[in-house]
Amino acid sequence: MSKSSIEWTELTWNPTTGCDKISAGCKFCYAEVMSKRLQAMGLEKYKGGFKVRLHEDELQRPYKWRKPRMVFVNSMSDLFHEDIPLEFIQKVFKVMNNNPKHTFQVLTKRAERLEELSALLTWTENIWMGVSVENQKTTFRINHLQKTSTCIKFLSLEPLLETLPNLNLLDIDWVIVGGESGKGNIRPMQEDWAIDLKNQCESQNIAFFFKQWGGKNKKKAGRLLEGKEYNQMPLISPAQLVPQNSSL
Repeated sequence: MSKSSIEWTELTWNPTTGCDKISAGCKFCYAEVMSKRLQAMGLEKYKGGFKVRLHEDELQRPYKWRKPRMVFVNSMSDLFHEDIPLEFIQKVFKVMNNNPKHTFQVLTKRAERLEELSALLTWTENIWMGVSVENQKTTFRINHLQKTSTCIKFLSLEPLLETLPNLNLLDIDWVIVGGESGKGNIRPMQEDWAIDLKNQCESQNIAFFFKQWGGKNKKKAGRLLEGKEYNQMPLISPAQLVPQNSSL
C-alpha cells in the first residue's frame, strides 16, 4: 500500500503484481517500468520483476486502515489476468466485501475474463469496476463490463490513442480521460478527442474526469481542458465519502 499520485484515487493496494502486454495501450506500461526499478532496488515483492505473483500477506492490509479511503486495486498488475486463480480473486473480493468503509477501484483490460467470473464474485457497493479502452479496437471491453453486476461501472480512456465517437455508455457511471505519458515516443492525444468525450458524458449525465494531457513532462502539460479542470466522480453513499488530508 502507498499513497498515490494518481489524481482519481488516494491509495494503491497490490495483492498481486506483474502482467504482460495485450493491446496498444500497454506500449509504455508504467507498472512494468516501475517493477523493474523496484526489482533493482532489491524489494522482495518485486524480485520476479514483472512476472505475475500473488501476495497473500497483502490481504490483511485493508483491515488495518482506520479511516475511509479511496483505493486503487492492483496498480501494478491486472486482477483478472489469466495467471491469477479464481480462488485468489475471490479472496481479494472478500477483503473488499469485509471493508465497506473503503471504496475499491478495480481496473482491467481483460474484460472477457471479468464477465466470465462476474457471477462467481460478490459485488458490494464499495467496489467500483472499470475497463481500460484506448482506441476503437478495444471498445468491446465496454460491452463485457456492462454485463457485470458491479454497482459502479467506469471507463479509463487512457492513454487515449484516437477519437472514440458515439461510445456505448449505457449504465456507465464514470469516464476518465487521459493522454499517454512517459519517456518514449509518446503518442499525442488530440484536444477534439477529449472534448468530444466530455460532451458525450455531459449529454448522458455521466461523471467526467480529465486526468492529464500526458507527454514527456505531464506535470508541465497539466490537466486543463478548455481552461477548466474536470474532477467529477460518480455518486457514492455517505459511508464511502473519503475525508481529505487525514492519516491512516
